[in-house]
Amino acid sequence: MSVIEFAANGVVYSSIIVLGSIGLAIIYSIAGFANFAHGDTMTVGGYAAFIAFGAIGGLGTTVLALPVGFFVAVLVGIAVAAVVAIITEKIVYEPLDIGSIGLLITSIGVAFVYRALIQLGFGAGRNQFDIPAQRPIEELIAYGVRVTPHDLAIVISALVLVVGVHVLLQYTDLGRKMRAMADNPDLARASGIRTHRIKLWSWVLGAGLAGAGGAFLGLYNALTPRVGFSVLLVIFAAVILGGIGSVYGAMLGGFLIGMVVEMTPLLSRVGIPIGVDYGPAVAFVIMVVVLLVRPTGIAGDGTAGGEGI
Repeated sequence: MSVIEFAANGVVYSSIIVLGSIGLAIIYSIAGFANFAHGDTMTVGGYAAFIAFGAIGGLGTTVLALPVGFFVAVLVGIAVAAVVAIITEKIVYEPLDIGSIGLLITSIGVAFVYRALIQLGFGAGRNQFDIPAQRPIEELIAYGVRVTPHDLAIVISALVLVVGVHVLLQYTDLGRKMRAMADNPDLARASGIRTHRIKLWSWVLGAGLAGAGGAFLGLYNALTPRVGFSVLLVIFAAVILGGIGSVYGAMLGGFLIGMVVEMTPLLSRVGIPIGVDYGPAVAFVIMVVVLLVRPTGIAGDGTAGGEGI
């Protein structure tokens, strides 16, 4: 494969990682703890989309070789992931008064519960959307780029969602309140902002983005009960690299880490014979090197805990 082909694959994979990273950063900024169930929330969204697509698969015409029903299924995956996250917040996290470390450990247990329930329902094997595989787009092959219409759909969909998050945070009342709460929860509460409601919206937004990422993971490869967990550490690396709690840092970190993972095989051309399976390890090494130079991450503002959306 050429460098351009590796880079093209990196852009597709990064698009998924960016969605997961933004969601994790939003939840960390508002809820105040690192949610280790975030990867399995992606899995929940992916399987919800899988079920929905099984029911409405052939709905409508096709866009980029995908039936419109697939995009409707992605919306279902987003909604289900958000609802599951809200239920988990109300039943598990909210009643607990155990601090951020306690909530972090609790979220590990929540992740196991999510995964076990999915495995009980669908088994441990692979599940794929009933969508025919596509050949690379002929017009792009001439430029050395081998991506399918499905890959292009993932990139464009992720870009639309990222722009939507930017608009929400910068140009809506909800976004301004979320940023105010992320900067200083006490001041936001004293200013009359209903912080409890803003926290619920952060779960909706963060888990919804994770659900979309899970659906695209299923389209990119396949769905298994561990598919979200398999990318969780990569997402954490992206969020830490970008600057913990920074949404825009998560976007940049997710893109960079995703590219590094997919382009790792290129190291074999300079005498380091490792494959893509070692990509996450290489990404972590790069993350550590960057943090040694800039401890708050690329977009971290250096405030206590690196918080701030």
